[in-house]
Amino acid sequence: MINRLTTLYQLQIIDDQLDELEELRGDLPLTVNELTFKIRDIQSQVNSKLAKKEASLEKRKSNDTEIELLQTNLKKFKAQLYQVRNNKEYDALTKEIDHSEEAVDKLENESLALEDLVEKLKMEIEESEPLMDQLKEELKVKEEELKKIIKSNEREEAKFRDKREKVVTKVKKNDYNTYMRIRKALSGKAVVTVTRSACSGCHNIVPSQRQIEIRQNKRLFTCESCGRLLVSNDIAEEAEKTTF
Repeated sequence: MINRLTTLYQLQIIDDQLDELEELRGDLPLTVNELTFKIRDIQSQVNSKLAKKEASLEKRKSNDTEIELLQTNLKKFKAQLYQVRNNKEYDALTKEIDHSEEAVDKLENESLALEDLVEKLKMEIEESEPLMDQLKEELKVKEEELKKIIKSNEREEAKFRDKREKVVTKVKKNDYNTYMRIRKALSGKAVVTVTRSACSGCHNIVPSQRQIEIRQNKRLFTCESCGRLLVSNDIAEEAEKTTF
C-alpha cells in the first residue's frame, strides 16, 4: 500500500511541475488559437465574397449576351412591321417587340444591380485586407513568443513527461482513473497531504481519527469535504525523494 500511495503522490508532483511549465505560456496558446480562428473566419468571408463577385460578373456577362441577342431580334421585328399584311401579323409582332423590350429592361436593371453588388463586394474585400494583415502580423508575433517559451522549457518538459510515463505504468488503472477524474474536477490537485490537521487542498479539518488512519498508510482515503485523495506527510516526503 505504501508503494501505491507513494506512486500516486509522485504522479501528482510530476503533474504539478508540468502544470507550472504550462502556466509559463500564459494565455499565449489561447491567443494564438483565437487569432487563427479570426483569420480563418475573415478569410472564409473573403472567399465567399470573391465567389459571389465572380458569379455576379459571370451573370452580367450572360446578361450582356442575352441583351445583344434580344436587341438583334428587336431590330428584326421592327423591320418586319413595314412588311405586315394584316392586323393579326401586326399584333403578333408588336407583342414580340413589347416582350423583348421588357426582357431587355429587366436584364439591364439586373445588370446595374449586379454592378453595384460587385463594387460593394470589391470594397468589402479591400477593407478586409488591412485587418487580415494586422491579425497575421499579430499572430506571427504571438507564435514566436510561444515558440521561445516552449523551446526554453523543452528539455525540462520532456524530462517530466518521460518520468510521468514511467510512473503511470506503476499506477493501478482504477487509481489512475480516479486520480484523473479528481484532477480534472479540482484544478489539477488530486492527491494532497494533511497539513495542520486540515486537507491541504480545501483547508477543511480532517477528523482526528481519520488523521491517525492516514498516517498508518494502510489504505487510500479521500477528503470528506472536497473528495481529494489524502496521503501522509511521510508518503509525500518519500515521493519527493524518489521523484527529484
